[in-house]
Amino acid sequence: MGDFRLKHNRIGVLTSGGDCAGLNAAIRAVTFRAVKEYGLTVIGIHEGTAGLLKRPMTYEQLTLQIFTGNILRSGGTMLGTVNKGNPFEYPMADGSLKDRSNEVIDGFKALNLDALIGIGGDGSMRILSRLARQGDIPFVGIPKTIDNDVAHTDFAIGYMTAVDAAVDALDKLQPTAASHRRTMVLEVMGRDVGWIALAAAIAGGADVALIPEIPFEVEKLTERLKAIHALGRNHALVVIAEGIRLASGEPVAHAFADGEVRYGGVGAAIGELIATTTGAETRVTVLGHVQRGGVPNAFDRILASSLGTAAVDLIADGKTDRVVVWENGKIVDAALDDVAGTTRALKLDGTMVETARRMGIFIGD
Repeated sequence: MGDFRLKHNRIGVLTSGGDCAGLNAAIRAVTFRAVKEYGLTVIGIHEGTAGLLKRPMTYEQLTLQIFTGNILRSGGTMLGTVNKGNPFEYPMADGSLKDRSNEVIDGFKALNLDALIGIGGDGSMRILSRLARQGDIPFVGIPKTIDNDVAHTDFAIGYMTAVDAAVDALDKLQPTAASHRRTMVLEVMGRDVGWIALAAAIAGGADVALIPEIPFEVEKLTERLKAIHALGRNHALVVIAEGIRLASGEPVAHAFADGEVRYGGVGAAIGELIATTTGAETRVTVLGHVQRGGVPNAFDRILASSLGTAAVDLIADGKTDRVVVWENGKIVDAALDDVAGTTRALKLDGTMVETARRMGIFIGD
């Protein structure tokens, strides 16, 4: 692949993985650019690769008339998405796993598409890149994830809106924390990285930000919170990412009712730890999927529009196996193989971590 020519003047677009704010703005941008500038037909595939697995397949032609003003402002994805059902290891009714990747590829070819634009995170990029390679599918990726952990891009669609949600929560928690002399713990998403937690802590004036990149020691956390109270402040704000680890390297996990131990729910454990070791009255708020939903902020709309139009331009120029990214204030493209499946963590000597330290935020070490 790499260079090709449009034969059918038809391209496909799908969203894959968890939803986030700004996906509809990206789909809109792809459609506007493809139809207005190049006269292409755009096929929106429903529910990610699942739409290509179904028989009959589920999809729709995307036209300019579909995109009323409300779609730009709406959260989620108008095409639907899935974050389960890896076509290479598809779970069957009998509990077995089956490789159904060729069915996805057959679906793509049956639609007579010249190329596919996939809007997804690092995991989705890994799966889609493998499908593209196996099926000789010209592919261009657009990064989206509230975790902001896709390689080679400073920002992924959905991240800044998620940060806004976390900061808004801190703005509401601080007055009640002060009124009741409490330590407020806010648990945010962040399975492997702490981008949301650290950004929210800086913007929301938190005292503590625990992130997966820096395992924390309980004693140091306790000392910092006690020091805050010793200075005369009667409350504290603590932000934690769901994938935090102890200094021993163990994740702080939570066992759910179904017996599965997975990320999320760590706020209760940290809240109890703080209450026990400091004696402070502690309350926990788990933000959860509130971070994914809601109206996309202005930046995510701009980012989605920039990346969406650039993805179409790459296809029109005959350049595929690429991912469009925002790097150093510019829209550029990176090799798909360099992005797929690669996690972009916070750098311990990076601006975000250094800013948190300069502001006196305890980050675990």
